[in-house]
Amino acid sequence: MSGLSGQVAVITGASRGIGAAAARALSEAGASVALLARGASEISALEREIASAGGRALPVECDVADFGAVEQAMARVRETLGPVSILVNNAGTVEPIGALAELDPEAVTQALRVNLGGAFACIRAVLPGMLEAGGGTVINISSGAANQALEGWSAYCASKAGLAMLTQSLAHECAGHGIRAFGFKPGVVDTEMQSVIRASGINPVSQLPRGSLAPPERPAKVIVWLCGDEADDLAGQEISIRDPELQRRAGLEPIS
Repeated sequence: MSGLSGQVAVITGASRGIGAAAARALSEAGASVALLARGASEISALEREIASAGGRALPVECDVADFGAVEQAMARVRETLGPVSILVNNAGTVEPIGALAELDPEAVTQALRVNLGGAFACIRAVLPGMLEAGGGTVINISSGAANQALEGWSAYCASKAGLAMLTQSLAHECAGHGIRAFGFKPGVVDTEMQSVIRASGINPVSQLPRGSLAPPERPAKVIVWLCGDEADDLAGQEISIRDPELQRRAGLEPIS
């Protein structure tokens, strides 16, 4: 598949889970991929894997909560791979988990920096180039927690609700300039985050058996589909992988 040939995609949180799966899928679709994460060894290994499959990848160690680091990372991507046309804001943390009255304010602030501030920083860093090029795609990895409060997840829910508004703000401001923004809810996926959730034992999500979780490759397939023209009518929206119509359009097998 080469539908994204010539495009440059940045994936944050690319060291594992949905981020790594999205990087593989975008590369298979023809895009050059920039792998941003704090885990240098993991993204270096992923770069080698993608290169061995005939793709082009650039591992960039970066903490998205550090705006200066994000600016430097995006500059390196532009210099090495070219102008960024796709941004997948996947980096995130569900911690701290616990009763709101007992949470450490610094830990909550850090979660907001990563989940919301990091997405803002990455958008801010690539948006001028997208506007100059006359278009681009931004996919913010959202969650049902954006509009449904869950016990013990006050920091996560608040950050994802803010991210949903960031998606809509970007679409409102820039849709007329060819920028397509999506909030994508990938469902409950078998990732390290789910391991943290199960260990917490708080709220019903922690009780879901691992066998019921979807593989990361499932949302990765939708992410690739969102980068194509067929998803234009969904731009500016929060969309869920649970939607049967989305599953049909993106070519996913329905889950019973």
